[in-house]
Amino acid sequence: MPSPWVSRRLVYPLQERLLRRPTFAYLQKLGRSQWLGRAEVEALQGRKLAALLGAALQHSPWHADRIRAAGLDSRIGSATLEDLRRLPLMTREDARVNGERIRWMAVPGGAARYNTGGSSGEPLIFYFGRSRQASDAAGRMRARRWWGVEVGDPEVYLWGAPAELAKTDRIKTIRDGLLNQLVLNAFAMSAEAMDRYLDAIQAFRPRCIYGYASSVALLAARALARGRRLQLPELRVVCATGEPLYAHQRQLIGEAFGVPVANEFGSRDIGFTAHETPRGQMLLMSESIVLEILDEAGHPVPVGTLGEAVATGLCSEAQPFIRYRTGDMVRLSPEPCGDGRGLHVLAEVVGRSTDFVVRTDGTMMHALSVIYVLRDVDGVAQFRFIQHALRDVEVVVVPNAHWSEAARDRVMSGLAQRLGTDVQVRLRLVDAIPIEASGKYRYVVSHVPAQQALEPELAMLVAARTQNESAEVRP
Repeated sequence: MPSPWVSRRLVYPLQERLLRRPTFAYLQKLGRSQWLGRAEVEALQGRKLAALLGAALQHSPWHADRIRAAGLDSRIGSATLEDLRRLPLMTREDARVNGERIRWMAVPGGAARYNTGGSSGEPLIFYFGRSRQASDAAGRMRARRWWGVEVGDPEVYLWGAPAELAKTDRIKTIRDGLLNQLVLNAFAMSAEAMDRYLDAIQAFRPRCIYGYASSVALLAARALARGRRLQLPELRVVCATGEPLYAHQRQLIGEAFGVPVANEFGSRDIGFTAHETPRGQMLLMSESIVLEILDEAGHPVPVGTLGEAVATGLCSEAQPFIRYRTGDMVRLSPEPCGDGRGLHVLAEVVGRSTDFVVRTDGTMMHALSVIYVLRDVDGVAQFRFIQHALRDVEVVVVPNAHWSEAARDRVMSGLAQRLGTDVQVRLRLVDAIPIEASGKYRYVVSHVPAQQALEPELAMLVAARTQNESAEVRP
């Protein structure tokens, strides 16, 4: 493992330079801009919004039509945050159906293809450029610094494996090592695997642990149940991402690892959005995102009132997300940052929870393990994955115009890779998938009791998840 200085000063900057990502230049700007006053931060947002709308007017025909219809084309250079509200809201369906008229493939630095199932179970294929990538990376680097974690410090990732499970990416493994990053597979959480992970973490001596909230909590429950007392004097924080962080999960993680837990909020389409500070406040990435909180009619709600997060990605030139409905419910705080930053403060983030999927060999897999398969098939407009029993899985698909037998084969073969060939997978095509009685959309549902998968002591976490299923999420 190289020294943090080598990773920080040589390896990481070289990687970003080769990939043509202005990550470190943006990090320097973020280090300064976070200390601006709120009015100055919003003035910066206004300037970046004008530049985004100008790029959209010139290179994104779908957005250009909307900008002209709102009468903003003649005043793009001086567009304000108030002007932004004259544009109609953008939905995930808009992004999916009109992708070719939204994308700017010739954006400087090029555009990379990504996909997301989001929390709705509706896959979206989209593109983003180098500035968006730099925004995400630099935003996380700055947030880590709030906790005393510097670029290049040893960091453990409890993260998803690539879809091609049989392949080992040696180049990526070498790169991770040079960056002082240890990646553990959140899609293979068997009891034995978790014991190996705990051993690896102990040996690696990280300064930060980062992963899906439910997966990190499961690993913490394993450590506590087995009486593992990890000695990690360098560890400063565990960062939980990807889904709601419940109070019982925060308690489990903090007890097992002996450090505070920081919540992260974001999504693949909008990007890194907000992060918790040591004071317990969730700060918005205000330099990169304009976040509106709206009611059901699309009107702004008073500060402190719960509403839908509608985001404008100020670094999303390659495929602009402008007034994009995220589906997440949030509440702005009237309080300023306790450390004097001008960034906006979120009082509450309400997301959507996931289920674990259980393999017949007892391995617990994060829901994203199957979502990764389904969301990358062009013929799938919407889906729900239901695990009725260890060897009984039902996949409900709303097909789109690209659905075919080849698409069906991709779904079935991909799930066989994840679940094993001894699982019966039934695929059913429907016209629509209803939401739950609670009003939430569960895109992965597992009815397999934890006791069938893991040793009895680990059932405490899943039992706690069930009891807190309708609990509010607080950062």
